[in-house]
Parts: sequence; structure tokens; C-alpha cells
Amino acid sequence: MSASLTRPRVGVWLIGARGSVATTVVTGCAAVTAGLHPPTGMVTETPAFTDSGLPALSGLVFGGHDTVDCPLPKRAETLTAGGVLPPGVATAVAAELAAADREIRPGGPTPGDTRSEAELITAFADDIRDFARRHRLRRTVVVNVASTEPASQGPGAPLPASTLYALAALRAGCPYVNFTPSEGMHHPVAAREAEHSGLPYAGRDGKTGQTLLRAVLGPMFAQRALTVRAWSGTNLLGGGDGAALADPAAAAAKNAGKERVLADTLGTVPEGEVHIDDVPALGDWKTAWDHIAFDGFLGTRMVLQTIWQGCDSALAAPLVLDLARLTARAHEAGLTGPLGDLGFYFKDPVGDGPASLGEQYAALGRLGERLRGAGAPAAGSTPGAVAGEGPARPQERPQDEETQGRRA
Repeated sequence: MSASLTRPRVGVWLIGARGSVATTVVTGCAAVTAGLHPPTGMVTETPAFTDSGLPALSGLVFGGHDTVDCPLPKRAETLTAGGVLPPGVATAVAAELAAADREIRPGGPTPGDTRSEAELITAFADDIRDFARRHRLRRTVVVNVASTEPASQGPGAPLPASTLYALAALRAGCPYVNFTPSEGMHHPVAAREAEHSGLPYAGRDGKTGQTLLRAVLGPMFAQRALTVRAWSGTNLLGGGDGAALADPAAAAAKNAGKERVLADTLGTVPEGEVHIDDVPALGDWKTAWDHIAFDGFLGTRMVLQTIWQGCDSALAAPLVLDLARLTARAHEAGLTGPLGDLGFYFKDPVGDGPASLGEQYAALGRLGERLRGAGAPAAGSTPGAVAGEGPARPQERPQDEETQGRRA
């Protein structure tokens, strides 16, 4: 029997489990496992990660939290009608979608929810532990793929929902990945707990389109000693992301990562802004346009324009699968704290690491080599080693603090 068939199963707990990205993740994993489609876009399926000990796609078990009740099979039908999923695939993997849907638990806080923040954290952590226990999972990775939240209001304000989920992941002894611009583990309350948890974590804000291109072009200008005078951009998108980012505060959180990539790769912040427009008719498809004004030799003024058109869910899903596998393996290998070598996947990565895509890819490759040389630790030797249990227990805020309604 092959090693991949004997390896323990790994849980992937998705925050926003009935959204477009999560649905595409579950559908895509099942389709690739069944041999219906190749693993296009999955870096972990390339030769660089052969024998790195990553969990097999067939060994991933999905569950999650969400505040909506549209079943995954129905959501997959909608994505098929919108051209996100190819015809016939959702039907072919209907059993896998239904199984994942049965593992989705109510999220929160929702309007009218009277539970305290501490009670919400406990409830979310209990859901994750129960999932891991029932499926006899060796470990579970929590991945936030929910809609973008506005930035929190500062000290004394209610904790954002993304941070409640991050604290619940720590409480359950689970590695955590923030694929969104929301605060999550970046909030000071969660950051303190993460530092002492002994768990690996990664994020934030998946780099899927416009910023992916910026991470390539920024170093090009810097390395060729070309002076960028202005860099402006526009995003047109629909679906849940378009609706969420219509909120100026949420859009500001999203744009912060885009601006950071330019600052880190150019060494300066050029003039110009990124505008995000909600166009519901586009559904899960988006168009990103960039206008770059730069100076060449003898001050000759030139312009580069790019247009990126793509499906956000299809761009994000293989990255989420990569991150779940890499983070689970890092946990198994005993790695702790911020996984800076996963910066290849993020606009605003945690830990120390390079900003250009080429250097980030090299760092990711080195992580693959490190994981290849790391054996699996003995049972119970890493945090959360058995059924998602772990020693990490976030310091609870006062029980009488009010919660703030937030959509998972």
C-alpha cells in the first residue's frame, strides 16, 4: 500500500464555507481526486513538492462555519450556471459536496446574537474539535475564506468576527490561514495568543490577480532602474466580493495589501490609487486594469498598461488547497509561528520574507525541501496532535461584552 494511502486524514475547516471560493475548493478537490480534471494552478502538485510529505488531496476532509444556509450542492449549481465550474462536475461530485455541507456549522455573530465574545470563541472551537474527533483527524487547518471585513475600530471595540474565528482555531489547537484582508490573527488580541500557542499560521489576503502581476512588474522596474512616477488601478468585480468591497472601509482594507506590494518592491510609493467598483452583472468574474507611468533614459516618459480578466474563485481555490496542505505538513513537522516562506501566496504576508514573486517562489521551494527532510513527529509531540486538541487557550475578554453582528 502506498504511503499516501496510509497517511492520516487531515481536516480543512473553512470560514465562509458556503461562499464561492469554499465551494470551488471542495468541488475542485473532489474533481482532481477523481481524475476528472488536472490540478492546474496547484503549486504543491508540481515536482518541487514531490516527497515533501504533504497530505494527499484524497485525505482532506472539509467542514466549516458560515452564516448562510444555501447548501453546497445548490451553490455549486449556481457557480456552474455562471461559468465558474465546468458543466457536469458538480453533479459528478455531488456526494462529496453533500458530505462537506453536513459538516458546516452556524457562524456568527449574527444580528441579535446575545452570546459574549468568549462564548462565541468557545462555541466555534467546540465545533472544530467535534469535527476532528468524529472523523478521527490527525490535525485540522482552519482557513478563512469569508468576505472582507472593515478594519476594526481600535482598542475597546468589539473583536471582528475574523478574530473570533482565529482565536477559536488557537483554542482548538489548529494551524490557521487567513486568505482574506480581514484582521484575523493580525488583531493584537489574537497576535498575542498566537505568539504563545506553538502553532504555525499564515496569511493574509490571497494574491490571485492584480497584485500577483504587481509583484512581478514592481521588481522589473526596480531592477532595470526605471523610475515609476505613478501607478493607478481599477477593479471591476461582482459576486459576494463586489458587494462586500462596496463598503469603503472594506475596500480600504483590501487596497492596503496592494499598496504594500508596490512599496516593498519599488522602495517607494508612487502616485495613484486603486479603485474597486461593484458590478453585480460580472458575478464571480473580475477585470483589473493598471496604468503605470514611468521614466526611462534621459527622462523619456513612457506608459505600461495591463488588463487582467479572471475568475476569482478559480484563481483562489488551488491556492487554498496548497496552503491547507503546506500548513498541515508544517504543523506535522513541528514548525511554529508565522510561516514567512508562504509569502508567495499573500499580499500582506506574516513573518519576514522577500516581496518579489521570484524570490518568494524560491523561499517556497526551500520550504518544500525543508519539509522533505523533516520526519513526522511522534504522536502527541506537537500542539493539537490528537483530534484537534491543543493547549492554546486564548485569554477571554469579559463575559458581558456585547458582540457585533458580522457575516461569516
